[in-house]
Amino acid sequence: MAERPRDETPEMRRLRKKIDALDRKIVGLLNERADLGREVGRAKFAAGRRAITDREREREVLLRVSMANAGPLPQADLLAMYRRLIAATKALEAQD
Repeated sequence: MAERPRDETPEMRRLRKKIDALDRKIVGLLNERADLGREVGRAKFAAGRRAITDREREREVLLRVSMANAGPLPQADLLAMYRRLIAATKALEAQD
């Protein structure tokens, strides 16, 4: 690991440890969501649907995410992250 700057305070270390722990949780949740997306893809295939993209569902997800955002993360940034997440999940579905 990289050496810590000498001017890092105990408070900064404490906060960074919390961020690191939260990052681990976020990664776990993102992978859980991706697994569920893959399951949806398999269910679509089993039901005879060949299209991976469901624009209406994507709009619903983005709307729900927008409504859940109380900040401070800007709406545009959050939506960009979710659009990327949706794209990555669709790519996993396509691999299956």
